[in-house]
Amino acid sequence: MAFTSSIGLLAAVLTTAAFVPQVVRILRTRDTNAISLWMYLLFATGVALWCVYGLLLWLWPVILANGITLALALVVIGFKLRHG
Repeated sequence: MAFTSSIGLLAAVLTTAAFVPQVVRILRTRDTNAISLWMYLLFATGVALWCVYGLLLWLWPVILANGITLALALVVIGFKLRHG
């Protein structure tokens, strides 16, 4: 694997993994009071567009990382809408 691909892969893993603790906490506590719905809606829209970009260029690292991140963001949004 090329050095630049390794950097991109590491960046994708870290930025995606950064959302896991937040999702786990929300799943455990059902507490979303400190979460901004608008921030997550804007973020999820941006991540969805990154997925489209990745699909258009057939860039699997972009597709996978942003697809997983989008799924995590949608979990947060769902809990925010359900539990306020």
